[in-house]
Amino acid sequence: MTDELTIRPEKTAVEGGERRSLRGDVSAPALLAGLVCVAVSFSGPLVVVLAAAAAGRLDAAHTASWIWAVAIGSGVSGFALSWWTRTPVVTAWSTPGAALLVTSLGDYPYREAIGAFLVSAAVVTLFGVTGWFGRLIAAVPVGIVNAMLAGILFSFGAGIFGAVHSAPVLVVGSFAAFLLAKRYAPRYAVPVALLVGGVLAALTVGLPLHPGAGGPTVPVLTAPAFSWSAVVGLALPLTIVVLASQNAPGLGVMRAFGYRADDRLLIGSTGAMSLLMAPFGSPGVNLAAITAAICSGPEAHPDPRRRYVAGMSSGAGYVLVGSFGGVLVSLFTGLPKELIAVIAGVALLASLQGSLAAAVAEERGRDAAVVTFLASASGMSLFGIGSAFWGLLFGLGTHLLLDLGKRPRGGRED
Repeated sequence: MTDELTIRPEKTAVEGGERRSLRGDVSAPALLAGLVCVAVSFSGPLVVVLAAAAAGRLDAAHTASWIWAVAIGSGVSGFALSWWTRTPVVTAWSTPGAALLVTSLGDYPYREAIGAFLVSAAVVTLFGVTGWFGRLIAAVPVGIVNAMLAGILFSFGAGIFGAVHSAPVLVVGSFAAFLLAKRYAPRYAVPVALLVGGVLAALTVGLPLHPGAGGPTVPVLTAPAFSWSAVVGLALPLTIVVLASQNAPGLGVMRAFGYRADDRLLIGSTGAMSLLMAPFGSPGVNLAAITAAICSGPEAHPDPRRRYVAGMSSGAGYVLVGSFGGVLVSLFTGLPKELIAVIAGVALLASLQGSLAAAVAEERGRDAAVVTFLASASGMSLFGIGSAFWGLLFGLGTHLLLDLGKRPRGGRED
């Protein structure tokens, strides 16, 4: 029996030249998956962006411009790429990159930081359009890619139960609603969990949704300045983080779900968008990994060919938030962290299940897959690079030592 969560590339990839009808493909679960993606992005990672802005001593106008730039850049690129490729392409800013800026942005004048952002974007674009980065990613075994995905999703699944102690009624009630809906109306399991969770949050921990200042966000254009110190101290580590901690897992997520990701188009396009948005404060736009799984999994739609609508929904949500950040950012950040934890967890549950099954599907390579999973799930960080990259590295090292050149089971071994 074939598990429906084990996605086969030849079944999910959109064949060249095929153009599906957007009107016929729109569905409520896909639209909601995109909105959940935006809620997850703006309820947690936004705090890191704000911390980095504070470390760089940015005023309110420049901070708002930064949020506008990353949101508009992510939204436009994600919407356009999802529509053009008919695959769920989710783009976002780099949370590890923002974390890197927390400790280093204040060491440089803001104009030099903008110059460093431009240099980083140019290098990422070069790696994308030449196909160098894609060739490296294509060499990674599928089991290792799925194990990496399972590792980065693990904390979200565990986060459901980690939030029980602070809001037991909210978490248990939302999770129970999800399971019941999963049995009787599986396509609407996540919306039901969100609805029940919102009601339970209002009745228990509170739902402090206080809109901020109204009106559209006004971006601030900053002329760049260039210095070797900023290039070495900001641009170089930021480029490594974006490529290793964001774009590599981002391509891996799409590959794990069976989509044929055109790395030249995706990395090149996000790099070009980063170049465009850098003068307004954006440190970069890149492929998403965690939130991409929300839009790429079965919860977005049972038919993988219709999940691209979730990517478009996410992109539209980013544009809306970026355009009216004073109102909507405060709404997203006002959601209780327990509600975000349980909704993100249940939205990613099917993706976690499928990636775990695919990671250990073949006996050969399981050692490498387990090492990849453990390292990716550990949350380790070295040299400013997150655990997803190190999971890939350690998994590949294990593969090279134990599996490369080894005869398949049943073959003769000396």
